[in-house]
Amino acid sequence: MPNRTKSGTRAQSRHAARNKTRDPRRVAALVYDGLCTFEFGICVEFFALPRPELDTSWYSFSAVPVEAGSIHAAGGLEVSCSAKRSELTHAGTILIPGWRGIDAPVPRSLISQLRKAYDEGARIITICSGAYVLAASGLLDGKCATTHWRYAADFRTRFPAVDLQPDRLYVEEDRLCTSAGSAAGIDTLLHLVRSDYGAETANTVARRLVVPTHRQGEQQQFVTAPVPTRYEADRLAPLLDYLRRTVQEPHSVESVAAYAGMTPRTLQRRFTAMTGTSVRRWLTAERLRVAREHLEKTDAPLLSIAAQVGFGSVESLHYHFRQRLKVSPGQYRARFRHASQDVHERQTA
Repeated sequence: MPNRTKSGTRAQSRHAARNKTRDPRRVAALVYDGLCTFEFGICVEFFALPRPELDTSWYSFSAVPVEAGSIHAAGGLEVSCSAKRSELTHAGTILIPGWRGIDAPVPRSLISQLRKAYDEGARIITICSGAYVLAASGLLDGKCATTHWRYAADFRTRFPAVDLQPDRLYVEEDRLCTSAGSAAGIDTLLHLVRSDYGAETANTVARRLVVPTHRQGEQQQFVTAPVPTRYEADRLAPLLDYLRRTVQEPHSVESVAAYAGMTPRTLQRRFTAMTGTSVRRWLTAERLRVAREHLEKTDAPLLSIAAQVGFGSVESLHYHFRQRLKVSPGQYRARFRHASQDVHERQTA
């Protein structure tokens, strides 16, 4: 994490709190000439579709043109937006679904609008090369960010003030969230839904998309090992299911390897090829996922939750929450209780 003075951080927090006047569920996605169709499509999928399967109010969504005139999208499409760019003065969540090219300049008027929106409490989320737009605004200076791995060297050269973390799927800091390649945008937007509505709603959205319910942002973008064979995948899928069912058990690399009928070294190699991370880190992420669901849905004491997810002690639970999520379990629970109250209030309003 970049170094920042405590007084500076406190001042920034007070400034953001004074100006936090925008509804984060009012979503605007930028539409520009040369639009990245897939990246924009997943924004529509998450925030613009009706959600009759959810017993809650959902986001409002606008497609906002960056410039006047004809707007062309990848794949030979021409796009027309019903919203005006003035919608950026109201949106509480602004999505930047890629950018038309890493060498393409960002309009100064757009930079001004993004900075103003952020100062007024909006959060800004980028997918893939969209990080270039946010970096050009200066809002990422001194903060952590990521982008597609093949842009990493160029991005670091252009924006040395940004703490680039090219191995991450997505990075969130101070209402700014950047993500890696196109598919990582799905993980990022699921993370956003989870932050707003909790794990159960995010899981429902994931099932409709037919994608995994959650991948941690720190998971690697790509793995240098060969893609696993169908045989390896068929062999490891039941293993992952077994580990999810028995997450509370004190698993070790050796015990997992014995269950899978492999040597520890072979297991590590094949597991990394399949999941993009090690056995230990995958287990920690899975235990955190289950712990978060318990914190969101139950009043169970922390000691009970720690035992149910395999951390063994409250101290271990605290340690992993601080390491991975930068908050304590108590802070996480309080945050999602507040979010649940907000959802209930919107339902009964």
